[in-house]
Amino acid sequence: MKDWTSIRTRYLEDSLPIRLGGLAANLSRIKSFSTREENRAAVESLIDESKQFIEWTAVEAEIHVAAELVELQLLLARWHYKFESIWQQKQQLEQMALDSQHWSKRVLELSGLLRA
Repeated sequence: MKDWTSIRTRYLEDSLPIRLGGLAANLSRIKSFSTREENRAAVESLIDESKQFIEWTAVEAEIHVAAELVELQLLLARWHYKFESIWQQKQQLEQMALDSQHWSKRVLELSGLLRA
């Protein structure tokens, strides 16, 4: 079991743009890791961790950013809830990977790191 307290403490040390960049990286990993069966546990863990990242970040974000993060968090919650089914269905898994890639790009845009 993860020590969420220490992860949260470390995560919150970074600025908001860096935190959003970390979330975008997680989403990108979900996309790339979902192509191999042996990465199943890692993908499920990344989904869970990404939900936590949003929980810790959205309260500090501008309202339009927070709204998009909440939308993403709902999607991640659905993936987490239906993970067994998604992982067994190739089409659903491919859709999850595509959605994850889309959200990774979007969160990176929201972070402002691309403008730096």
